[in-house]
Amino acid sequence: MSLFTANTPVIDEFFTIPALPAFDLVRDIARNEPGLGGVTSQVSTKAFLDVFGSRSAVLICGVDAASYFDVFPGLVLEEGRFLLPGEYGVMITAERAKQIMDTTGAYPELGTTLLLTAAGTAGFKIREVPLVGIYHYRNTGPLMDEIIITDPQTARILASIQVASSSNVEAGEEALGLLDASMEDLFWGSSGAEDSQAAADIVPDSGEGLDISAYFDGFAGETQVSEDTPLYGGDWNFIILRLERGVSAGKFMASLNKKINPLGVTAVNWRIAAGNSAVLLFLIQTFFNGGIFLMSVAGIIAAVNILLISVFKRTPEIGTLRAIGAGDGYIRLLVLGENFILSCAAGALGVLAGFGCIQAVNRAGIIIPNSLIASLLGGSVLNLRFMPAVASASFGVALFLGIVASVFPVETAVRIDPIVAVRQGA
Repeated sequence: MSLFTANTPVIDEFFTIPALPAFDLVRDIARNEPGLGGVTSQVSTKAFLDVFGSRSAVLICGVDAASYFDVFPGLVLEEGRFLLPGEYGVMITAERAKQIMDTTGAYPELGTTLLLTAAGTAGFKIREVPLVGIYHYRNTGPLMDEIIITDPQTARILASIQVASSSNVEAGEEALGLLDASMEDLFWGSSGAEDSQAAADIVPDSGEGLDISAYFDGFAGETQVSEDTPLYGGDWNFIILRLERGVSAGKFMASLNKKINPLGVTAVNWRIAAGNSAVLLFLIQTFFNGGIFLMSVAGIIAAVNILLISVFKRTPEIGTLRAIGAGDGYIRLLVLGENFILSCAAGALGVLAGFGCIQAVNRAGIIIPNSLIASLLGGSVLNLRFMPAVASASFGVALFLGIVASVFPVETAVRIDPIVAVRQGA
């Protein structure tokens, strides 16, 4: 199971994430740990979103609005507002709002009622909640756009989580009066035979009349709570902790787990909490980056060779410049300036080519037949996204590698003997 619901990547049927045991106690223990920067809670489940006649599967995050948005400052509000504590509402990403607009021709305005439905062993659940905000993530991705943020009670209903409370409830006089009422007063009232027959339709008959006590004994037996189950808390799936900058996550988790493991709870890092998909995607990314590193090394070697050939071909020109008084600094600046311009042009062309390839792939609408790969990429249709931050970083890397590849050729050009170079040119 993960923060993005259970059983990812998809290998078999989804199962329900269990409620977090001893929630109140675990949260209090975590709050007392040194180095904690913030704490919030989340209920995770899946549902179908129906809006303007369009239906799609979504990931539901029921959040503690009082603390969630402080723990996750990467959520940037575009329209409306963030959920308020105790409010029933839903928030969607700007990308999902755009998808709804493209599919239905209608844009989901603030206040639009969104229909969320879910089905499971506990039955069919349906909720109507108003749209209160539209946001985007600073670090976005296809999976993140599948997330819908709701109030926790909506998520609990969709996930069929039963909330238990240890607080004392004071009953009114009317409710206390029911303790002295007879079975007839409770279930049949005073309307006589018709109500009695109606009761007979839903209460099993033992052959000797209506056995109401046996019926309710059986019902109580089916819903009996284990003595080992905490009777407080258990209405959240996860407690999310944000550490202060510079705090070691490993040491923090080791200290915390010593205290909470006996309660049946374990603290894990963000990558494990994101699920098997995130772990597999991290491994794929590691191998991919390793390949990019090897290609970069090979590219630097090739660039050095090409630049050296360029310097050797220009030996007479460099010797002439040295002979008329050009210093080492001027020669370095000349060669580096040329290579800097070439690196800028190559980096810009690379970014433009990447942008064009992304657009071509998205227009092709490539279907991913493998469910494992689809879960890793966040959807059954291959959808790539152009990220300006990544493009800027790639341009910077191209520029850096171009300059690094220029160092040896530049020093070679500086060491050229003017007399030998002039003679070679003659």
